Amino acid sequence: MTTILPADVTIRVPRKEELEAICEMLNACDLADCGMPDSPLEQLRADWLDEKFHPETDARLAVAPGERIVGYATVGRYKNVHVRFEARVHPDYRGRGIGSHLLAFVERRAQDFVPLAPPEARVALSTWCHSGNTSGKQLLEAADFTCNRHTWAMAIDLPDEPPQPEWPAGITLRPFVPERDARAVFEAVEEAFEDHWGHLPSAFEDWYQRRTINNERFDPSLWFVALDGDQIAGVSLCDYYLDAGIVDTLAVRRPWRRLGLGLALLRHSFGEYYRRGMHKVVLGVDSQNLTGATRLYERAGMYIELSYDTYEKELRPGIELSTQALEA
Repeated sequence: MTTILPADVTIRVPRKEELEAICEMLNACDLADCGMPDSPLEQLRADWLDEKFHPETDARLAVAPGERIVGYATVGRYKNVHVRFEARVHPDYRGRGIGSHLLAFVERRAQDFVPLAPPEARVALSTWCHSGNTSGKQLLEAADFTCNRHTWAMAIDLPDEPPQPEWPAGITLRPFVPERDARAVFEAVEEAFEDHWGHLPSAFEDWYQRRTINNERFDPSLWFVALDGDQIAGVSLCDYYLDAGIVDTLAVRRPWRRLGLGLALLRHSFGEYYRRGMHKVVLGVDSQNLTGATRLYERAGMYIELSYDTYEKELRPGIELSTQALEA
């Protein structure tokens, strides 16, 4: 894989004051690859607030004359087992070796995490591409990455008020109060997502920082907690995404599945956005979701708006620690 750069392009560490320009470049990539912006500035800022992120070691910019940003790459890790990265090149500068150079940086940095993982664990490097990004996928495949999963961004348009939710017997809904509910909601989500492909346990402090403290658009009134008595049966944790609402996490614990609770939480969330004057809601889902969530979203009236391909490369063989199938 070549890492030769064009003579007029340099690679350097990005600076915090360049985040808006980086975001503009990312959205130019989105427009070329999927026909619409898909990279919120708030999300980029939140990534930079992560205390585990260090731009001097974990990020690189490709810069053309006039300080024009034409490429961006970041590397992060989860439990040192799943190393994840993003590498994007402005459509005007593709095919000139910039992507290869950024990918080489990513692979070098990823190797630093391998010895930090549990000795028996499999370690893999992964990323995503919009399904329409042919050149990006070809670059990854040439570097021995394999497409192993597909993710859908699903959406619903709300020109009219959506149907009212029908709550299962005994279920009540209460607003989220961070001081009272944060840890219990985290534990409910963790339990529910044990059945999600690729899941690895996370720490409460990391989750809370990412979802609330570092999220400048966090609105606790958009987090809905469904109770059965004093037990959390399910949650819908919502947010804003560009000009739409997003159901960021929909989780129903096993004892309360197949009762209609997931659909009720979805419809309640849709109704709240409609009342706030927002007429589009999105969410992301694994296209082969182990619990059948895609069928639920289709029943709720959602459609596939965007598709993403996930690519992976094994860095070290071993025992796969993440969820791969449902346990009986």
